[in-house]
Amino acid sequence: MNDDEIRVKSEDQKPLSDKLLTEVERQHTEIMRGTTFGDVSTRRVMEKELRNRLVSSISNRKPLRVYLGVDPTAPDLHLGHCVGLRKLRTFQHLGHQVILLIGDFTGLVGDPSDKDSLRPMRAEKELEENARSYQDQAFKVLDPIQTEVRRNSEWLAGLDFADVIRLASNFTVAQFLERDTFANRLRDGLPVYMHEFMYGLMQGYDAYALDADVQIGGTDQTFNMMAGRILQRAYNRDPQIIVTFPILVGLDGKARMSKSSGNHIGISEPPSEQYGKAMSFPDNVLNDVFELATNLSASKIAEIMSSMESKSLHPMDAKRLLAHSIVTEWHGEAAANIAADHFTQVFSHRELPEEMPEVTVEFLTDSKSIDLFDLISSTGIVSSRSELKRLLVQGGIKIDGISVDKAMVSVRPGTVIKIGKRTWMRVKADESFS
Repeated sequence: MNDDEIRVKSEDQKPLSDKLLTEVERQHTEIMRGTTFGDVSTRRVMEKELRNRLVSSISNRKPLRVYLGVDPTAPDLHLGHCVGLRKLRTFQHLGHQVILLIGDFTGLVGDPSDKDSLRPMRAEKELEENARSYQDQAFKVLDPIQTEVRRNSEWLAGLDFADVIRLASNFTVAQFLERDTFANRLRDGLPVYMHEFMYGLMQGYDAYALDADVQIGGTDQTFNMMAGRILQRAYNRDPQIIVTFPILVGLDGKARMSKSSGNHIGISEPPSEQYGKAMSFPDNVLNDVFELATNLSASKIAEIMSSMESKSLHPMDAKRLLAHSIVTEWHGEAAANIAADHFTQVFSHRELPEEMPEVTVEFLTDSKSIDLFDLISSTGIVSSRSELKRLLVQGGIKIDGISVDKAMVSVRPGTVIKIGKRTWMRVKADESFS
């Protein structure tokens, strides 16, 4: 960055004070940390626009209006969802007005951005239940008192057909067909439906309705966010700045974090489950996970990664730092310490097979008391209650590394059960149960 980029002037062409410039650059650095854009030119444009908007905001003591939109398509949030919430919290800490936009109307259509097939349309009742859950969980990251919560049904539900036509007149079919998801489906002979085009239109209108200065989102949302800039210009508004961040990978280190893929860490999961899952990230994605999924400072993350590169820090120890940081954020340091001890006792001192059979259990809460025979007999591992009793007396059954002597045991998603010397099984939550 050179002096010409920094030494911008106010509207009356007076040079800006060093104090103001320092604050602009401090905020600019915090906001742009961890961001990524599709190309260098887009980054330059957004950086310049953000810097100028910050000058105006700070000079006039008028906070920027910054929003993150989330479609409530599932009841629970995972770490991937929280990347955007973290960035929203950054703006909040810098004194700007943040808006959590619940896409209760866009959720009816479904976002095609990351899909090579049609998303199913959701029922309103399901979206409403999920929206309440999203809001409650989002406030684990955001300050609820300083967060404006809106729903896009407030303005989208009231549009008539003529309004939609006028909005659509600002876009070309070619713009939509340039999207990879649509182009790939057309290439493969798969259908692209008209209502899917409407999604970008609706999200673009959100930016206008909220009078947004900034919208944040994953790189997969770039098209939809740019649509907001187009519509704001069409209605003689200053176009919003878009701030995009990478997509957090899942536990496999390859595909995006997703509950449907089973490669996620839920923010409401028990501490030991979060800790154990975090320990399974591949070494090559640790830097991104530290950056996107923890509260650690940039300097601390750089120190950890440098130590790994110099081999003064073993990757397993780096993962322990990662797991501890994640659990601490969602459950507190005491819970993180207990989870770490639990992991060491169960997993480090005993070699578990990489793959083990799973048994599905219906959970209403984080844990459940269950008859061990009912749990085990379905797998055929133990054939009778008398055999189970014998194993219990002999200390031959362990729950997460601890011997049990009673048939009624408490289990939770992720609980590991060892039967005898060589048989293992893991408890899995029945995700279809509600």
